[in-house]
Amino acid sequence: MYKYNCLNPISEMGLSSFSDHYVPSDITHAEAVLVRSADMKEMELGENIKVIARAGAGVNNIPVQRCTEQGIVVFNTPGANANGVKELVIAGMLLASRDIVGGINWVQENEEDGDIARLAEKQKKAFAGCEIQGKKLGVIGLGAIGVLVANAAAQLGMEVYGYDPYVSVDSAWRLSKEVHHARTADELYLGCDYITIHVPAMESTKGMISKEAIGLMKKGVVVLNFARESLVDEEAIVDALLSGHVKRYVTDFPNQTIAGVKHAIVIPHLGASTGESEDNCAQMAVRQLMDYLENGNIQNSVNYPDCFMGCRGEHTRITILHRNIPNMIGQFTAVLAKDNMNIADMTNKSRGEYAYTMIDIDSKMLRNFEEDIKKIDGVLRIRVIE
Repeated sequence: MYKYNCLNPISEMGLSSFSDHYVPSDITHAEAVLVRSADMKEMELGENIKVIARAGAGVNNIPVQRCTEQGIVVFNTPGANANGVKELVIAGMLLASRDIVGGINWVQENEEDGDIARLAEKQKKAFAGCEIQGKKLGVIGLGAIGVLVANAAAQLGMEVYGYDPYVSVDSAWRLSKEVHHARTADELYLGCDYITIHVPAMESTKGMISKEAIGLMKKGVVVLNFARESLVDEEAIVDALLSGHVKRYVTDFPNQTIAGVKHAIVIPHLGASTGESEDNCAQMAVRQLMDYLENGNIQNSVNYPDCFMGCRGEHTRITILHRNIPNMIGQFTAVLAKDNMNIADMTNKSRGEYAYTMIDIDSKMLRNFEEDIKKIDGVLRIRVIE
């Protein structure tokens, strides 16, 4: 039996994806951890924990580097909540283009006026706006969400420009031919009416929507942030809103800097808060951790390379998380050769400073060889799946 622990409430549809071989447990005995927003950065991670699956995309609540050094594979679920976020981005553009919120507030403030219908006809000009059809949208980051936003905007008649120097082959295939390629982010800043960012939070992307970047944008631009709070210098955005250089700032990340600022539309982090998104994320997280525990396969890990060798079948599978240094495979096979164990299949993948090796053997194990492999310098964790 495999044991798992949920640090947050997890969708029942996701939990029902577990087979009968999985049972809930406390954190001190769990091999797998499911998490959404719980802060794990200061948590003690015991030797029992082999895998952490984040039901969502961001992993800034997980101590990824510490997990890597302890041989704990961390998964996320990129794309599982993409449609929910995409729909809210489109809604954000519409809210920024036409003062729908202001109009609704006016109606509520005048709800007891018996002549409200006639007054509305007089007041509606104050809430008029523009259509998004024909306007230019710049999408920074063409991952799972960025591609959906770009394609949807193109279908709505917008002139869409995308920028992503690291776009994957899969994303490129899914991108509409109507989306124009921008060579730099500055191209988007200079020419687009709307700018939306969909990149991960990293040191290199922190504050990328800076005072300088905002200065390049055309007057009256609308900026949307449904990715991560740290991507935008919000003090610079506030100044630009108050000066009128930025028409609207739409963000899904409320904080004291931006909450209540005129012309800012601040949404209480609803991007992925749909039943469908939560179900999709939970199901994907469960499937990934099950495949890792039962077969050793890695897909959508944030700290180790993707590595796939199918179902284990009748073989005994040895999986080794280790540093990416020379002669590791030679040392592993030398240990197995001591007992004439025959290798039926093997694969090795690397990612930066770390690597992962899977070995299927079809001969009987005559002794406990795990300790010999653990002694090899650079080995972080070994598992034998039988």
